[in-house]
Amino acid sequence: MLLQEHEAAPSGGLMSIQINLVFWTLVIFGILFWILKKYAFPVILSAVEAREKALEDAIEAAKRDRDEAARLLAEHKTHIEGARGESQKIIAEARAVAEKMRADMLEKTHQEQQDMLARARRDLAAERDKAVAQLRREAVDLAIAGASKVIEEDLDSDKNRKIVETFLASLAADGAKHPPASGGHPAENR
Repeated sequence: MLLQEHEAAPSGGLMSIQINLVFWTLVIFGILFWILKKYAFPVILSAVEAREKALEDAIEAAKRDRDEAARLLAEHKTHIEGARGESQKIIAEARAVAEKMRADMLEKTHQEQQDMLARARRDLAAERDKAVAQLRREAVDLAIAGASKVIEEDLDSDKNRKIVETFLASLAADGAKHPPASGGHPAENR
């Protein structure tokens, strides 16, 4: 039965403590810890510190870049607003110049129109005066021809023309002193 008990009692189970195994585990752990502390930890710590420093530098650089970008953005916005104001000013000046040119052109056109009307009136007056003179000459010629027929003799045409023109001039002078009611020329009223 003893044998059975011995076989039944496990030797070195999970919960049993074996001192020699604990000792060697602690010795190996201590040696490994000392080797790691002497050779690996300084390298790992310096790498971690370098990485931490690089991250801090990157964060600082990103902050500086963000601040610079914000400053540049504000500067560009200012330039854009200035350009907008300048363009509005240029547009307003162009409109003013266009309006002035339009007014000048209208004034020039109006002046040319007035000049053309004055020239047309002068031309009409000159043509009217020529027509009246021509009509007078024809009236004198007709009067002489009529008088020649009446008296049946050929009169001196220069002398007769002078008499008729004097007579017509006296009529014109009387018409100027006493203008006719119609407002026309005395020779035109006949």
